[in-house]
Amino acid sequence: MFVDECDVEIKAGDGGDGIVSFRREKYVAKGGPNGGDGGDGGDVVFVASTDEHTLAEYRHVKLLEAPDGENGESSNKTGADGDDLVNPVPVGTVIHDRETGEQIADLDEEGQRAVIARGGEGGLGNTHFASSTHQTPRRATNGDAGDRHALRLELKMIADVGLVGFPSSGKSTLIATLSGAQPEMADYPFTTIEPNLGVVDWREHREFVIADCPGLIEGAHEGDGLGIEFLKHIERTEVIVYLLDATPTVEGVPSDRDPIDDLEVLHDELESYNPELVERPQMVALNKLDLPYVQDERDRVRNYVEEELGLPFVAISAATGENLETFKDEVGALVFN
Repeated sequence: MFVDECDVEIKAGDGGDGIVSFRREKYVAKGGPNGGDGGDGGDVVFVASTDEHTLAEYRHVKLLEAPDGENGESSNKTGADGDDLVNPVPVGTVIHDRETGEQIADLDEEGQRAVIARGGEGGLGNTHFASSTHQTPRRATNGDAGDRHALRLELKMIADVGLVGFPSSGKSTLIATLSGAQPEMADYPFTTIEPNLGVVDWREHREFVIADCPGLIEGAHEGDGLGIEFLKHIERTEVIVYLLDATPTVEGVPSDRDPIDDLEVLHDELESYNPELVERPQMVALNKLDLPYVQDERDRVRNYVEEELGLPFVAISAATGENLETFKDEVGALVFN
């Protein structure tokens, strides 16, 4: 199951206690203090890993708790430190403090680590409290408590290209044809209920990653449809590709939708969610060129996109592969510009 958001409690280990102890040596009436310090508690650490693709592992975890440090021992022996609790998460995971909403860490690179909860320091044994005037101290300190936090983990997928479009516009078919990925596909809306990634080979042995995310509808930025569940995944993409369905106004297709209207709604939804998104490089692809009566629709949409908006445009058929090489060239040029 793909899980891209979950809540979890974390608790770093407590420091071990220092102890009160005295040497017991033969022929020595009163040995000096030799109480050891407590060990430090373990930290709670998160690390980004490309081996992880979902937060499902943490979905039903109530508490992630690092081990405590051990208490000190006689003969000035320090207790063992608690081991760190290292939690692998997908690259692109953002960690928030659930109570304040503050972003604590953004793990957007492989191997990036973040210590989210620090273990408590170990307490001091009575050795530390000896002095010339007080040679038999019976004082030691307890270890400090480890940090405790309530977290929200949120996965924002990382891709070069974000593919946006209305439900059933053909995004899953396109990414499957381009990259060999195998997302679920069927002839009904909201087939894609979780993001999919595909790697596309380009010129000169270069490649880019394209994200096929759940379809948008009007009001998505306010949570309608799949709403925010989709939009957060496009925040990290460098290039936006609008994929339009060429068939809504084609003869014989009962719909009052129009590809140009769809484009305007998609643009407005992205802008309402995050105005910075529409400042990124963008292009428009009109899909389903293989269907009857679409050629005239292609010219009408092309004129609007190129002349009114000044954006690159290509008409394609994800189902038959028509013009997909041109599509890849246009997208690759934006990615590697």
